[in-house]
Amino acid sequence: MQNIIQNINKAFDHRIRLGIMSVLMVNESADFTTLKELLGVTDGNLASHTKALELENYIAIEKQFIGRKPNTSYRATIEGRKAFKEHIDALEKLIAPPIR
Repeated sequence: MQNIIQNINKAFDHRIRLGIMSVLMVNESADFTTLKELLGVTDGNLASHTKALELENYIAIEKQFIGRKPNTSYRATIEGRKAFKEHIDALEKLIAPPIR
């Protein structure tokens, strides 16, 4: 019998990382403030979870200045999009009713 949870990706096991990837899958990019407000998290919490996703090469981080204000934006990488889709597919298989 196949292990039904083998394709669930541990990088997405936290609700904040799941939220970050969900936002980035449907948007080309999102900035720090937008993610913070959408997810209802603190600066430090968001920073640590985006760093974890960056270390997996699932998101790319771009820092720039807009006027004189710093702006950090995030986008899902090709590798991140593939991994997240596989994770969602695995979750769907896990909750699917058994075939009889």
